[in-house]
Amino acid sequence: MNDRLVVRALGKQFTTAAGPFDALSDISFSVAPGEFVAFVGASGCGKSTLLRIIAGLEPLSRGEVVVDDRPILGPDRNRAMVFQDYSLYPWLTVIENIRFSRRLAANRRDTHVADARIAAERSVLLLELMGLTRVRDAYPHTLSGGMRQRVAIARALLAKPHILLMDEPFGALDAQTREVMHDLILHLLALEKRTILFVTHDVEEAVYLADRVIVLAPGPGHIDSVWRIDLAPALERTQELKRSPGFLALESQILARIRATSRLQSDLAVLHRLTGHVDRGAASS
Repeated sequence: MNDRLVVRALGKQFTTAAGPFDALSDISFSVAPGEFVAFVGASGCGKSTLLRIIAGLEPLSRGEVVVDDRPILGPDRNRAMVFQDYSLYPWLTVIENIRFSRRLAANRRDTHVADARIAAERSVLLLELMGLTRVRDAYPHTLSGGMRQRVAIARALLAKPHILLMDEPFGALDAQTREVMHDLILHLLALEKRTILFVTHDVEEAVYLADRVIVLAPGPGHIDSVWRIDLAPALERTQELKRSPGFLALESQILARIRATSRLQSDLAVLHRLTGHVDRGAASS
């Protein structure tokens, strides 16, 4: 089976007032159709920048990103992005937000009546899948954070993208709502069979949702390690799985890699010295 996405020797350099800044260096990986890949790592390792490059929202400086054997040249309907801040249009209802991309497509000369009908039917199905039928005609300001994110996901899925890119989509939600969204995404993955690239700071979330977890390290951002998640299939995963010994061991190992590649340990050592912790320990020994 051909890979859906291939990233080869990707590099990204920004120009700053202090001079060139390398954000990403020599990133290479591939993703199979229908695979869920999560990216974790310390702040500043370039997770979101990498996702924006794959989305076509940010140009790369070196290397290549290929989707379905074609280099990306910019944004494309086959790559849909879901952001943390929902990005809904406040003057549109739930159903209108979901159908917004079809409103834009309707202006194209190659759009057919049958396409519009299929999109309308799919939007209703997505409403049901996301549990949004009862708020179909509501406006975003009346919805909870979890509901707004469901609308954003449904809008991204309307055009049946080959790849769904999600940049910390549940970061602003409370713990209970995040759990609901986790299970919804697993069911979505089983039913829609989309390829998903998912950026998160939450290692537990990454292990629970993904087929693979890629740990990025900073200075500049690069791949530190890749972890295969050999857990139950998506529809068989439950919240109880997060408390199993195998799950906790894997989460702990990935967290250890993130700590080892970040400045957290050295920063703590400096803090201990500044507060006299080390000296007190030495004095008592």
